[in-house]
Amino acid sequence: MQVLKTEALALSYGEEMIIDELSLNIPPGKITVFVGSNGCGKSTLLRAVSRLLKPKAGAVLLDGKNIAKLATKEVAKKLAILPQGPAAPEGLTVLQLVKQGRYPHQSWLSQWSPEDERMVKRALEDTGLSALADRTVDSLSGGQRQRAWIAMTLAQGTDALLLDEPTTYLDMAHQVEILDLLFELNEKERRTIVMVLHDLNLACRYAHHIVALHGKTVYAQGKPEDVMTAETVEAVFGMRCTVSRDPVFGTPQFIPHGKGRRIDPRPQPNDNRLRPVYV
Repeated sequence: MQVLKTEALALSYGEEMIIDELSLNIPPGKITVFVGSNGCGKSTLLRAVSRLLKPKAGAVLLDGKNIAKLATKEVAKKLAILPQGPAAPEGLTVLQLVKQGRYPHQSWLSQWSPEDERMVKRALEDTGLSALADRTVDSLSGGQRQRAWIAMTLAQGTDALLLDEPTTYLDMAHQVEILDLLFELNEKERRTIVMVLHDLNLACRYAHHIVALHGKTVYAQGKPEDVMTAETVEAVFGMRCTVSRDPVFGTPQFIPHGKGRRIDPRPQPNDNRLRPVYV
């Protein structure tokens, strides 16, 4: 199981410092979610952790080794990254896409093997895409397409998956579908999953560990129920909210303050809009 951590990490685009003096440990075998306001450096941090962005200072350590000094193929055998909004060439089938996940294991001396075949088949099965293997990626629904990309990362056979906003542009049902899939992969196989999410309620529901970014570094990190408070949300997002307990999962649930249409909560004659529903 891979151990990922950062030490005094500094990241920048040109002269603009995005992350500075950031140190954190990513719990192995758990789901970690990065949260924070737009532009705070969530995706930038994920890119650095996956070795797609070279640090300005400090280091990302993979099993105690500076990831910047490791060979690309060596990293690809240990970490699988799914960037935000990936695009596949027109006409590429699901099977062809998933097979690309095995490229880090290929060489002139080691071509396609029974192990490669087994890993691709398993990735398709785990994501429920076996029946759609011959469909083109661009013909799939949003949720199916995202599952196809996740299947490609699974085919890499890594212990850690890094995903940048895997639910972006998906409706509520497909968001839950994708997060349920990742949750099951973690539960069954203890894969380390690190992802960026915007929805705080979903982040708290699925994460074992939350990292809230603010001021170019970590503002708070830990179990969602310990660190995601109204004070944290106001400090990180500049937004007041009411925090309650999710009635189904027991995790923190956030109701943002602001303007909006208000409904009188008092029962009205012949009005069943606000009557409790029991299931």
